[in-house]
Amino acid sequence: MGDGSALSGAGSTDEHRAASAAAEAVARHSYGKLVAFLAARTRDVAGAEDALAQAFAAALADWPVRGVPVTPEAWLLSVARRRLVDTARTHHRDGEAAAVLALLAEVAEPHDDDAVLPDRRLELLFVCAHPGIEPAARAPLMLQCVLGFDAATIASAFLVAPATMGQRLVRAKTKIRQAGIGFEVPTREQLPQRLDGVLEAIYAAYAEGWADSTGADARGRNLAEEAIWLGRLLASLLPREPEALGLVALMLHAHARRDARRDADGGYVPLAHQDTRRWDSSLIDEAETLLRSAAALRGPGRYQLEAAIQSAHSVRRNGGLPDWAAIAQLYEALHQLTGSPVAALNRAVALAPLQGAAAALDALAPLAADARLADYQPYWAARADLLAQTGALQEAAHSYERAIGLERDPAVREFLQQRAARVGAA
Repeated sequence: MGDGSALSGAGSTDEHRAASAAAEAVARHSYGKLVAFLAARTRDVAGAEDALAQAFAAALADWPVRGVPVTPEAWLLSVARRRLVDTARTHHRDGEAAAVLALLAEVAEPHDDDAVLPDRRLELLFVCAHPGIEPAARAPLMLQCVLGFDAATIASAFLVAPATMGQRLVRAKTKIRQAGIGFEVPTREQLPQRLDGVLEAIYAAYAEGWADSTGADARGRNLAEEAIWLGRLLASLLPREPEALGLVALMLHAHARRDARRDADGGYVPLAHQDTRRWDSSLIDEAETLLRSAAALRGPGRYQLEAAIQSAHSVRRNGGLPDWAAIAQLYEALHQLTGSPVAALNRAVALAPLQGAAAALDALAPLAADARLADYQPYWAARADLLAQTGALQEAAHSYERAIGLERDPAVREFLQQRAARVGAA
């Protein structure tokens, strides 16, 4: 079976569209699995990713002409293995190449009906949480190797520079290869030891899908739903882990408001102005049940605190008002626990309904020196709103300008432009 790279110009538009859709589906559901299979013996994650990228490129050339194969994953795995073999022959010394080729010959898809975890992606998340991998790199490695995120997207999720995240990922992959870290699935008893990184990756995946509210990004389409599905599965496997329950509660609270984030014309609607009739009450009820179950286990953590904050906002569906004092206290506890500047930012914003915009600005002031917020749109938008409330219109206009320049979502950008225009008019 050839890879068809010389046939890239052939095939009708419909055939190209079908081939692209098939490749996208495999990338979404099997990218991590294929990388793990290819790297299982060699421990060379970067090499496996390069070979798989070449295989996908070959597929987009071959499939429109010859048709999508019955088993696209097997086709891609076969082509990627040949790429790895070619690379080994070209770049390794004779003795080393022979060893690598022998290992590649053993790469095959396992069929384990007695697997510890019932979902291949979930298996790979726990594999990437191996204790031999630097903690700060575990969740980013999962997002790249299992879910196919690029380094720039991952860097944005973790508030670090893309170059820094790229270096972190390279170090992790080098460590896997040099230390011979295995791609074995941990036992059920080992799962709690690796849980933190897996929860972090699932939440980052949800946040990326949440940011694409219209589903316009093909890569992010349905990502939020997939993250919720993985979270629910994880919570069912580890029902005594309060943070697993807390994460699902957090995602469900946020997801319950998904439809209310846009008005009939597609305009952005901030939380305080959302029509609560458009919130999904069944998801909120499920989230509340999970949050109570997590609290009963008496193991407070980040995700339970964040879910509790969302719960405090959800009282509006019954005609109540958010308990801003409780929200501010929860954000303070979250900041003490995690050191997150985003938690400190949200605590400052929560002070405005309690003590006024000037007090909120005072609480925001120390964050001006935090480099992690320099390119964080919500910081500049919150600062602009608070400045406008205090009458500091020129400073508010400058902050709105920064926020508008950092925003990717057209609807949110238009919303910020409208607020900036009102400040300019004033």
